[in-house]
Amino acid sequence: MAKAEPRKTFAIISHPDAGKTTLTEKLLYFGGAIHTAGMVKSRKSKQATSDWMEIEKQRGISVTSSVMQFSYDGYAVNILDTPGHQDFSEDTYRTLTAADSAVMLIDAAKGVEPQTIKLFEVCRMRKIPIFTFINKMDRDAKEPLALLEELEEVLGIRSCPMSWPIGSGIDFQGIYDREKQHVELFRRGEEERTIIPLFQDEENNEKVKSIIGEALYTKLEEDIELLDIAGDPFDKEKIDNGMLTPVFFGSALTNFGVESFLEYFLRLAPAPVPRMSDKGEVSPDNNKFSGFIFKIQANMNPAHRDRIAFLRIVSGTFTRGMSVQHVRTGKRIKLSQPQQFLAQERNIVENAYPGDIIGLFDSGTFGIGDTLVEGNQTFTFGGIPHFSPEIFARVRAKDAMKHKQFHKGMQQLTEEGAVQYFTTAAPGAETLILGVVGQLQLEVFEHRMRGEYGVEVEVQPLGYTLARWIKGNKKEHELNLIQYGGSLTVRDREGRLVVLLENEFAERWAKEKNPDVEFTSTSYE
Repeated sequence: MAKAEPRKTFAIISHPDAGKTTLTEKLLYFGGAIHTAGMVKSRKSKQATSDWMEIEKQRGISVTSSVMQFSYDGYAVNILDTPGHQDFSEDTYRTLTAADSAVMLIDAAKGVEPQTIKLFEVCRMRKIPIFTFINKMDRDAKEPLALLEELEEVLGIRSCPMSWPIGSGIDFQGIYDREKQHVELFRRGEEERTIIPLFQDEENNEKVKSIIGEALYTKLEEDIELLDIAGDPFDKEKIDNGMLTPVFFGSALTNFGVESFLEYFLRLAPAPVPRMSDKGEVSPDNNKFSGFIFKIQANMNPAHRDRIAFLRIVSGTFTRGMSVQHVRTGKRIKLSQPQQFLAQERNIVENAYPGDIIGLFDSGTFGIGDTLVEGNQTFTFGGIPHFSPEIFARVRAKDAMKHKQFHKGMQQLTEEGAVQYFTTAAPGAETLILGVVGQLQLEVFEHRMRGEYGVEVEVQPLGYTLARWIKGNKKEHELNLIQYGGSLTVRDREGRLVVLLENEFAERWAKEKNPDVEFTSTSYE
């Protein structure tokens, strides 16, 4: 990708089954990155490009964050495809730290769903612009005005429709582009876009009316008049601040409305933005290279047992073979084989620029949240949090002879953020305890330990539902937890003191008995 091309780096967020992976495929298709756009749940043998892990292929879901890059109409596009399943929301949070904007995908029949709410809140915390694509208009759907009302009432964000649907389900006829004042007609199975100007001259008005029918024409006329009078006007500043979301309608599965959405999005979405460090803001225009690791993925190619650290470039120019400083360790590292991605496909990249995502081979050097800088700069970008797991279990290798592979797998999967592990604080009798956000994470852990490390694991569930990090210099023996049996004192992989608790009652009890201790639900890398 040439430096002259402006960068657009964004994540796609949605509830499971809203069509996120299908939309991603179609965006890649329009970008020329792939030649056929295959749906995740297709009956054909091909799998969606952005789902590469074996368990994803089996279940038709995304449980990892993929990175995909392509060029379109003079833009260099970086898509961060986040996990759609709620059990992987922490991986999504980390990915959003590398995005400059987000595309929120809504199922037109279901509206705003629980996982969408959670992910939206993460975007709001970061104040990043959100663009909304309301999907599956070719199926039975809620009224468009009701969907806009939901965005405001459930998510608390105002909306500005850039396009407007004409009917839905079997009556779906297309969309009206409010800015360009034309209708794009929906025809199942047709690749060509049929576009007719509307509300500009009588001849075209009559032509559209004859195609979509008088009832839908009249409703469209009334809807547009209502939006023009009572709807929120387009406001670029509010969009940039995450206070107003542009809304688009279409059907990713049938490829309808996606190309026009992409064209608007690339024009309106922000270029790479400055990032806050402990020494102040770092601008993309700074001529010295800097970036941070937001994701680590082991075994993207199981045959080579490799491990890739994903780096978001914040400033300067990255050049293959350059030497950078690893701020956390103070060591200098030569980055000799940087890669860019289209899911499993990789290309060695010679140069990369602010907004780009590159993959670095990692032998265990990098951790999530690490900052890399050129020259003698010493700043670090803001930490990326680990959230409290909700499911805990003792874990061990069934075959004691696989001890080495077991610990390698535990270490690598923890370092990439797939799971967290804790050890009992008592020296000499350490037990390994696994912590995950949801049940599916536990299943993926077992699947990957078996498939990637050749280790069958025994998992014994524990009755704890909360982990609370102890902030300050309190020692384990100084905590007053003995009188209550609903807790266990452990240490995380960094050696920090953590208390596992059965429920919120146990947490309140612990806080009352230790008024001078701060219990936190996150730890920062």
